[in-house]
Amino acid sequence: MKENSTILVVGGGGREHAIIRKISQSPFCGKIYVLPGNAGMRNEAEPVDIKVSDIAGITEFAKSHAVDFAIVAPDDPLAAGCVDRLHEAGIPCFGPEAKAAAIESSKVFSKNLMKKYHIPTAGYETFTELEPALEYVRKAPLPIVVKADGLALGKGVVICEKREDAEAALRGMMSGELFGKSGLSVVIEEFMEGPEVSVLSFTDGKTVCPMVSSMDHKRALDGDRGLNTGGMGTVAPNPYYTEAIAQECMEKIFVPTVRAMEKEGRLFKGCLYFGLMLTKDGPKVVEYNCRFGDPETQVVLPLLKSDLLEIMEAVEKGTLSEMKIEWEEGSACCVIEASEGYPGKYEKGFPITVAEDFCGDLYIAGARSADGTEKSGGSAVPKGTLLSNGGRVLGVTAKGATLKEAIDRAYAEVKKVSFQNAYYRKDIGARAMKALNTEK
Repeated sequence: MKENSTILVVGGGGREHAIIRKISQSPFCGKIYVLPGNAGMRNEAEPVDIKVSDIAGITEFAKSHAVDFAIVAPDDPLAAGCVDRLHEAGIPCFGPEAKAAAIESSKVFSKNLMKKYHIPTAGYETFTELEPALEYVRKAPLPIVVKADGLALGKGVVICEKREDAEAALRGMMSGELFGKSGLSVVIEEFMEGPEVSVLSFTDGKTVCPMVSSMDHKRALDGDRGLNTGGMGTVAPNPYYTEAIAQECMEKIFVPTVRAMEKEGRLFKGCLYFGLMLTKDGPKVVEYNCRFGDPETQVVLPLLKSDLLEIMEAVEKGTLSEMKIEWEEGSACCVIEASEGYPGKYEKGFPITVAEDFCGDLYIAGARSADGTEKSGGSAVPKGTLLSNGGRVLGVTAKGATLKEAIDRAYAEVKKVSFQNAYYRKDIGARAMKALNTEK
């Protein structure tokens, strides 16, 4: 890759902001466009109002702006063939083509892949008709997990303690009422227990290089209560993920998955996310994602010492085995500030303020620029002011020599970023600290 290359990032949230922050450190990185991005990224990349679903628009923009390298981050455009179209236009990309992205976009495909290639996962059955599915859950042991086959904005998984809950989930999904076509086929699987671990991995379809492990916090409220969200915070590394477990995962899950995809004619190039559960019978796959996780990316990439853009180019070229990827010692913690009420109803449009002595990493997920007509507290909001514009508004990440230090720093810094109706969990990393203390 030449120096000062023009880079295109597809996406608009905190994950994309973390990617932009890291690639901007590369000598190969020049102008960065982000489609659609958000106003909080405007000092590091140029947001362009093209939706991630507009594959033709993205491709035309990349061609007309002489883009040297594209990074497609969200699941929807990957599943829709955005990388395929960009490749057809002669533009190198980081991210899997659609046939490989099926590892996330179809849970039926991914479960059948694991079954065929003996990759450890929960026992399961798949259904395309409602009545057989209902009959199955009426007899299956509880709790039981019902999953929509396709992409459902992270909301397509329901853990059911009661049979009526499982039946309601099936009726909602398979009628198309909840997730449209994504729920017409379902996977019903056994409930697994144990600590969860997220492991993002670089792979060029031959070589797989796991990144630092992380622990996500999905529930909206402290104590892992409340509704599931897109993620309220993360820590890295995950203390449950020991060197011995990492080696076992490499041998039984990571390499077999990449080999299986190659054998199926679906060479996977990009970031392959392994959602794992450490059960009493060993590590098992909960889910695959075909891209960087959010907010896992916001704690993993700050610990990367190597040039991210150089790694991404090696993934595209198939030369990952020649790369030496280095990571910082220590830990990182990300706390998400959301709008009160998320993931349900919430208000937005409030000015975001950042204290002058803020010294963490700030990743903006949902913000827009004031157009000069808004008011806050009865006063006019100056044009260009950053306003909250989503459920998850921003993430604050801090690093430390120890996990406790990283957590303490993150919480010290999150208090310096504010907007009306801001909410954040006060216990991000508490489970991880408990695991560390138990080990001692």
